[in-house]
Amino acid sequence: MTAIHIKSLTKKFDETIAVDNIDLQINAGELFFLLGPSGCGKTTLLRMLAGFIEPNSGTVMFGDRDVTHIPPNKRNTGMVFQSYALWPHMTVAQNVEYGLKVRKMPANERRAKVLEALGVVHMEHLADRKPNQLSGGQQQRVALSRAIVVQPDVLLLDEPLSNLDAKLRLEMRCEIRKVCTTLGITTVYVTHDQKEALSIADRLAILKDGKIQQVGTPREVYQAPVSKFVAEFIGETNFIPVTAKDGLLETPFGPLHAAKKVDGTSCVCSIRPEAIQVKSSPAAINSFTGTCLETIYLGEVAQHKVKVKGDLELRVMESNPSNVGKIGQTMHLYVEPTDVIPLNS
Repeated sequence: MTAIHIKSLTKKFDETIAVDNIDLQINAGELFFLLGPSGCGKTTLLRMLAGFIEPNSGTVMFGDRDVTHIPPNKRNTGMVFQSYALWPHMTVAQNVEYGLKVRKMPANERRAKVLEALGVVHMEHLADRKPNQLSGGQQQRVALSRAIVVQPDVLLLDEPLSNLDAKLRLEMRCEIRKVCTTLGITTVYVTHDQKEALSIADRLAILKDGKIQQVGTPREVYQAPVSKFVAEFIGETNFIPVTAKDGLLETPFGPLHAAKKVDGTSCVCSIRPEAIQVKSSPAAINSFTGTCLETIYLGEVAQHKVKVKGDLELRVMESNPSNVGKIGQTMHLYVEPTDVIPLNS
């Protein structure tokens, strides 16, 4: 297994800095996600790892090997593109075999390797079909099989599920996770889909304007964002203006206890909708009331919009709702101190 070390990596296109002096370490065998909005630099970074784009400065190391200026065909990477990029005139088996032929592997060895790689993604029974005879999900499995058949040191995935419908995306998330874990390949996966990243990543990096904003496990980044940008990008949240005073956070609707202490006086805090609990009566601390403006009942959850003092509207997600909120109804709300996340920016 191969670790990836990125040091001071920068890429400019004319006056635009696409990747801005990035330092990053990806552990051997890790399924690592690059996540961010369009134009944040995640695809440019991935393509520099692949060797398709030359950096202006900085280094890329695969283990102890400096690959910064090595061409793509010498890096031993496998890549899965958003568009699948399958040869339409070739069969499934011939598509998967292509990389092995380029590497001049003997024909008798190639067939066994192709069937083995197709078996990993459960596609060996369709080896003789053409790509246009396959569904989108099947084509994506072939593209993944073609990438892993060469036994790459690093597997690179560029938004591989964006062309699939919702049901297939869910299926392929599990499939990709299983393949990468089983084979132990260091994998870098680019997406803008937060649910995709949260559901299968070992760790992830959030990018904005060519810079890394935060690196951590999905749970760390979701539960302890370091900035307003990260909190808002990686899920829904409520931003509440607060002033730190005597160990408490003063809000327009009353004081809140937070597990994390704040440096400075004025900031905001982030509270996830699912962290706000609906109670039958007020709690001792971190309790406040509001008026229900809107409720959407979805069976296992109810989504409320609640107006509290200070003319603030909070989004509240109630799990296993026992009493569907009614417009105009007073709601008693509570939040755990660990779910109140102060942010300075």
